[in-house]
Amino acid sequence: MAATELRGVVGPGPAAIAAPGGGGAGPPVVGGGGGRGDAGPGSGVASGTVATAAAGGPGPGAGGVATAGPTPTPPAGGSGGSGAGGSGSAREGWLFKWTNYIKGYQRRWFVLSNGLLSYYRSKAEMRHTCRGTINLATANITVEDSCNFIISNGGAQTYHLKASSEVERQRWVTALELAKAKAVKMLAESDESGDEESVSQTDKTELQNTLRTLSSKVEDLSTCNDLIAKHGTALQRSLSELESLKLPAESNEKIKQVNERATLFRITSNAMINACRDFLMLAQTHSKKWQKSLQYERDQRIRLEETLEQLAKQHNHLERAFRGATVLPANTPGSAGSGKDQCCSGKGDMSDEDDENEFFDAPEIITMPENLGHKRTGSNISGASSDISLDEQYKHQLEETKKEKRTRIPYKPNYSLNLWSIMKNCIGKELSKIPMPVNFNEPLSMLQRLTEDLEYHELLDRAAKCENSLEQLCYVAAFTVSSYSTTVFRTSKPFNPLLGETFELDRLEENGYRSLCEQVSHHPPAAAHHAESKNGWTLRQEIKITSKFRGKYLSIMPLGTIHCIFHATGHHYTWKKVTTTVHNIIVGKLWIDQSGEIDIINHKTGDKCNLKFVPYSYFSRDVARKVTGEVTDPSGKVHFALVGTWDEKMDCFKIQPAVGENGGDARQRVHEAEESRVMLWKRNPLPKNAENMYYFSELALTLNAWEGGTAPTDSRLRPDQRLMENGRWDEANAEKQRLEEKQRLSRKKREAEAMKATEDGTPYDPYKALWFERKKDPVTKELTHIYRGEYWECKEKQDWNSCPDIF
Repeated sequence: MAATELRGVVGPGPAAIAAPGGGGAGPPVVGGGGGRGDAGPGSGVASGTVATAAAGGPGPGAGGVATAGPTPTPPAGGSGGSGAGGSGSAREGWLFKWTNYIKGYQRRWFVLSNGLLSYYRSKAEMRHTCRGTINLATANITVEDSCNFIISNGGAQTYHLKASSEVERQRWVTALELAKAKAVKMLAESDESGDEESVSQTDKTELQNTLRTLSSKVEDLSTCNDLIAKHGTALQRSLSELESLKLPAESNEKIKQVNERATLFRITSNAMINACRDFLMLAQTHSKKWQKSLQYERDQRIRLEETLEQLAKQHNHLERAFRGATVLPANTPGSAGSGKDQCCSGKGDMSDEDDENEFFDAPEIITMPENLGHKRTGSNISGASSDISLDEQYKHQLEETKKEKRTRIPYKPNYSLNLWSIMKNCIGKELSKIPMPVNFNEPLSMLQRLTEDLEYHELLDRAAKCENSLEQLCYVAAFTVSSYSTTVFRTSKPFNPLLGETFELDRLEENGYRSLCEQVSHHPPAAAHHAESKNGWTLRQEIKITSKFRGKYLSIMPLGTIHCIFHATGHHYTWKKVTTTVHNIIVGKLWIDQSGEIDIINHKTGDKCNLKFVPYSYFSRDVARKVTGEVTDPSGKVHFALVGTWDEKMDCFKIQPAVGENGGDARQRVHEAEESRVMLWKRNPLPKNAENMYYFSELALTLNAWEGGTAPTDSRLRPDQRLMENGRWDEANAEKQRLEEKQRLSRKKREAEAMKATEDGTPYDPYKALWFERKKDPVTKELTHIYRGEYWECKEKQDWNSCPDIF
C-alpha cells in the first residue's frame, strides 16, 4: 500500500496539518517505526500489538492524527553521519530522528547494512538493542528540504530524519538509494528463483488455471497455423499448375497476384502465432512478481485492520475497567437489581469474554427518575417500560394538543454495538451511499436537523428591527454561530431523508414563522429549506451534505449557500457553513468540533463579517470551541469585533478609533472595549435528563411530535424513524431496509423510463422537486432550488394529490 493511500486511511499528511500560530508543522503520524524507545511517528506498532509511548512523552499512537505544533529546534551538537563505518556496514553515523511533539528531534545512531536501515540510541547500544529497522527494498525516500528527508515503507514504518548539513544529507540519501537499488535487485532475483511462499494456495490454483487456459488457446492457434500452412501450400501448388497451362496472358497475371497474396497471408499467420507465444512466455515470467505484489498489499491491509481492532479492544477494555472501578456502585444483596441484571451489567462493564464480538463505547448504566413512570437499566434493551408501554406513550403523544409541546421522548435504550465490524469497511467511502443501522442514528431526519437552525430565530427578529446595517450584521453573525450550538453533544447521525420527503414546522401563531424543507436530490444528498417570518425576514438555503470516514474521524462538509433577506430594508445576506468533524470514531468517547471560516456578505451595502471557528488543539491555551469575527464596511474599516464560542454565547465590541502615540489612529484599548461589550446570544439550557434523550434541545424534542394535517411525505410519518424513537430498534432496522429498497425500485424505474425515452427520441423530464424549483439565483448566480409556493395553500385545502407515495 502506497504511503499516500495510507494517509487517506489513517490521517492527513504533512500538507494537511496546520501549525497553530503560523509555525512550521511537525511530521504527521503515519505509522510506527518498529522501535521501542521513541513515541510518535517513530514508535513502532507491530501487527496485532498496541504501541505504548516510552518516557519520551505521550506521542500519538498508531494511526492517530496528531495536532501539529511548532517544529522543535534540534539539540546542539550536529547530526552528521560519520561515513562508512566498520562492521561491514555500507554507512553509519548520527542523525536526528523525529520522536514526538514534546521532545521533537532526538539524536540517534543509524546503521545502513544489507539493504536494512537500523537505529540505536547510541553506538554502544548496537551490541544488545536495536530500536527499529526498515527494509529499503519496499521503502520510499523523500527529500523535504536542505537537511530533512523521510523514509517510509508504505505505512507500517515512517522515519522523519534530519542531517547536520545539506552535504551530509546528500551523502545519506545517495547511500540509501544505492542500498535500495541493490535490495530491489536481490528481491527480483529471489522472485525469479521460484520462491512462492507468500502466494496462497488459492491464488496458485487460479494462476495455474489461467496459464493452462492460455496454453490451450496458443495450441489451438498453432493447430490453425499448421492447417493454414498446409492448405496454403496446396493452394500455391494448384496456382503453379495453373501457370504451367497455356492460358491467356491476362489470366497468368491474375494467378501470380493470387499466389503472392497467399504467401503474404501465410507469413502473417506465422507472425501472429509467434506473437502469441511471446505473450505467453512474458505472462509466465512476470506472473509470480504480480502475484507476490498483490499478496503483499493484501497482507499490509490485513495487518493494519488487525492492529486497529486490537487497539480498539484493549482501549475499550481499559476504559470499561476504569468505569467499573471508579464509577459503578457495587451491587448489594438488598439492591433492587436482579441477578440477571447484575450479570448483564457485569458483561457490559467488566467482562472480557465477548471482546471478539462486541464493542462497547463508554457504556453507562442509566436509571430514569421514578416520577416519569418507568425505569431502564443497562440490561433493559428490549424497549419496553416497566409501568407504561411505548405504545401507550405514543398514544399519549397523539393526544397532545398543538400548543402543548412535548417536553420528553422515550429514553434511548442502552444497546451494545459492534462498531468496528461495521465501520472498518467504510474507510474512505461516502457514508450517504452505505446502508447504516439505526443504532447510529437519532430519531430525527436531516430535514428536521436543518430546521433546528431556527432555534434562535429571535436573533433575526431583533436584526429586522435594526436601522444600522452593521449592527444588523452582528445579529446575523450571532444567528449563524447559534445554529451549531445544538451539535455539541449530538454525536448520533440523523436519518437520511428519502427523495421527496418533506418536513414542515408551522410556528406562525407562537413565534411568527413557518418553515418547509424538502429532499430534492438523493445522490448527492441535497435538501432545500425555506422559512418566512411575519416579523420581516426570509431564510432560504439548499444544503448538500458530503461526508468521509477516515478511520479515526468523520468529516461532514455542507455545501451550498444560505440566504437571509430582510423585507423592510432589502438587505440580502449570504454565507456558507463550516466543516463538522466527529472524532474518536473507533476508540474513546465521541466528540464534535467545528472548524473553518464563514464570510457573511451584505449584497446591498457591501458590508462583510468574517467569522473564524478555531479548531480544537491540545497545545492551545485558548478556550475550546472559540469563534472570533470582525464586521467591516465596504472600505475594510472594522466597526465591530465579535468573540465567543459556538456552544455557549457570542459578544460584540464596538471598535472606536483612538489616537496613537504618533498621532495616527489605533485600535481601541481593551478596557475601553469591555465597556462597550454587548451579549448578542446565549445558549438555552438543555432540558432535564437530556443525556437520556439524545441531548435534544427543547425545540428538537418537539420536531417529531405527531401533528395532524401535514403532507403524507412529512418526516413525522416515517415509520422506521417512529419505531426507532419508541425504542423498537430491530423493527426500525427492518422497516428502514424496506423503505430503502422501495426507493431503489423507484430510481430504477425512472432510469428505465429515461433510457426508453432516449431510444425513442421523445423528451423526458428528469426528477423535479414538488415544492421547490431549480433555477439560477439572482444574487449568487448559482443553480439552486427556490421555494415556488403553494404548499401552505394545499395544506389549508388538504389537497395532497400531487405528493408521491414514499413511505
